[in-house]
Amino acid sequence: MKELTPEERHVMHEGGTEPPFSGKYVDNHEPGVYRCKQCGNMLFTSDTKFDSGTGWPSFTDPAVAEHVGTRTDADGMRTEVFCKNCGSHLGHVFDDGPAEKGGKRYCINSVCLDFEKERSI
Repeated sequence: MKELTPEERHVMHEGGTEPPFSGKYVDNHEPGVYRCKQCGNMLFTSDTKFDSGTGWPSFTDPAVAEHVGTRTDADGMRTEVFCKNCGSHLGHVFDDGPAEKGGKRYCINSVCLDFEKERSI
């Protein structure tokens, strides 16, 4: 498991949230794969990422459904998204995503992610 910064620990282990528009992947449009910062599990791909205008990286669905779990958040009002491999909190999922892509918006904190740029052949 990777050593985390205090901010990464707060978000991933205490259910915190990074400030909107502060994360390094909000405006990332490069092709590639987003992995869990804690364990390296593949979570999302750039082809499902979209600009939601919310200030956090947003995806229509996970890269591998078995890698991403959901549960009712501690406040009972939202659906939390977590990494099934290590249990780390990643963000939340909402039903206001693009209708033509299934209507989901996985709103994920950048500090929970590592980005692996697609390599050209």
